[in-house]
Amino acid sequence: MRGREIHLVSRPSGVPDETNFRLVDVEVPEPEPGEVLVRNTMLSVDPYMRGRMNDAKSYVPPFALDAPLGGRAIGIVETSNDAALAPGTTVAHDLGWRDFACGPAKAFRPVDTSLAPASAYLGVLGVPGFTAWLGLFAIAGCKAGDIVFISSAAGAVGTTAVQLAKRAGARVIGSTRSEASAAVLRDRLGVDVAFVPHEGQVAQQLREAAPSGIDIYFDGVGGEQLEAAIASANEFARFALCGMIASYNTPIPGPRNISLAISKRLLLQGFIVSDHAARMAEFLRDVAPAVGRGEIVAEETFVEGLSRTPAALISLFAPGGHLGKLIVRL
Repeated sequence: MRGREIHLVSRPSGVPDETNFRLVDVEVPEPEPGEVLVRNTMLSVDPYMRGRMNDAKSYVPPFALDAPLGGRAIGIVETSNDAALAPGTTVAHDLGWRDFACGPAKAFRPVDTSLAPASAYLGVLGVPGFTAWLGLFAIAGCKAGDIVFISSAAGAVGTTAVQLAKRAGARVIGSTRSEASAAVLRDRLGVDVAFVPHEGQVAQQLREAAPSGIDIYFDGVGGEQLEAAIASANEFARFALCGMIASYNTPIPGPRNISLAISKRLLLQGFIVSDHAARMAEFLRDVAPAVGRGEIVAEETFVEGLSRTPAALISLFAPGGHLGKLIVRL
């Protein structure tokens, strides 16, 4: 049987473009004993993937050239040579950008589609949602009465983070890339104040949104927004740092006011979700029922077709952007 894969064929300099990728026709192997063959239905594109395109040491290995890009995907078991996974089972895996995936059954995790649609396990019930939950509660200790600033609040992590913070009783401020997405944050997701950074000085907009200061900053952007959060932070404020997309393509200097972290006694902690994998079941027990009841909304944007996966990834770094979790549907 033939299948298709997206390969990384060159390492980007700055923002990736379509020439860094190639759609490749391949022979799909038959599953060996203990293996399954999965037909993918949805693929995830995520900002962290840009870092893996560099040939540099990090917390995960770089993507290999002339090989399919790894990443989260959802699919359906077509053929099984393992009793643990029956044909027709919906599964999540990390074998990435391809229309068929074959491998050991242990590499594929069943997902419960009775709680939420399968797509939710790429977003609100997947790594982005888990990131939001960990950052707010395990890292920053979010509680009722906190004033919380969430950057990139209309993205895959942010749309879950703002809802979780509101559910905890916090006052929530979010930044986003367009007035249209700011309106969604306010009107649909309950954000108290949403602003667009490029429409004014970030530090001033944040001061106006939180005149009494902020207690928590959930950061997926870095750069000017991190600097503004330090300026507005109350004493003993907690910063959960999960990403810095502002510097993924072009490195930028660190915050000029970082010395305030000392006088304000700030806690700035970066975190990687894989370090907390043992808490995934706890997260699902907490959040999945709320998603099933409609109390937490799964914001999703779909792109159609494997061949459009590179363009979908590139769009993550473009002005305007999309709302919620960006998913490629096959």
